[in-house]
Amino acid sequence: MIGDWLLRGRDGRLTVYLPSDDAVLCRAERGPAGPWEAARRIGGEQRLHRGAAVGQGADGYAHLVAWRPTVPGESGLVHSTHFRPLLAPLDWTPVGHPDKKGDRTGRPAVAVDAQGRAHLFVRNRAGGVSMRAQQEKGGWGPWRDLGGADVQDGLAAVAGESGLVELYAAVPGGLLRWRQEEPGAVPVLEDRIETPVRPGTLRALATSRDRTTLYFTDGSGDLCAWRPGDKPVSLLAAAGPGPVAAVRCVIEGHDCTLLAQRSASGRVAFAAYPTEREPAGAWWTESGPALPSDAGVALALDRDGRVVAATLSPSSGRLLLARRKEEPGLALTAWREV
Repeated sequence: MIGDWLLRGRDGRLTVYLPSDDAVLCRAERGPAGPWEAARRIGGEQRLHRGAAVGQGADGYAHLVAWRPTVPGESGLVHSTHFRPLLAPLDWTPVGHPDKKGDRTGRPAVAVDAQGRAHLFVRNRAGGVSMRAQQEKGGWGPWRDLGGADVQDGLAAVAGESGLVELYAAVPGGLLRWRQEEPGAVPVLEDRIETPVRPGTLRALATSRDRTTLYFTDGSGDLCAWRPGDKPVSLLAAAGPGPVAAVRCVIEGHDCTLLAQRSASGRVAFAAYPTEREPAGAWWTESGPALPSDAGVALALDRDGRVVAATLSPSSGRLLLARRKEEPGLALTAWREV
């Protein structure tokens, strides 16, 4: 799954979205911090390609986007909305193709603005980025070419605390950033910086009212943080491949950012530091059992504001959870399978 696949719904229950062979499944808590229901298939019998994207709005609604096969050799994008964890998500509805027709052009990314409108981003055949957004009065606006060239797969979309949508993309030797200038506007390319970036390692997080932080792994294997207007800062060596999971939480009364990543040893590594204060430093602490190489890591806050960490391995189907203990510091409970 692309994006934050562990989400807290507006009723306080947690939901996970997980891939299957040709579908996306969801599981939800029956009650906050309670037992979990069995996995359900989203959207009936609609067949999907792997690589669905998830985004969530301030209203708590989850938006999912995926590619589906249409005719031989071609695919189209589809969208679903999940309003509450224990309700069934809406059926998949077609949203088209950035080049009108053809096969998959890249993994999609989705962000939801302050008005609850989903913004879908995907590479197009020309190597740039195309976008389609929901309209205020319903339906979808037209596909728009946002430009860019040689964009690599693995886009990172995010809505800032202001509700404005941003998109980050890696290109050979650098990063690109698009941002809305006002609600409902088409995002425009505002920043391009030169920095070595490993494709597939981008993760964006809203870290203040007006700024987001992009995390990525550079060419030397360091995990870096970048906020537009500043230079990228090396935070610490990446614990493993792929993007980090990130969430803001309060630790000892301080606004902190918690990062998690499957480490080279196979265990989950955690690192925390004061939000937007990278010079304060951070270091990894490993937790839990060794996980399969395809295991993903996700972070969220539960109804009580406690950190919840989840790992999911598509090959084994095991979903493991750990919660922050009700004590000072950032100690977690033992990992348990749900």
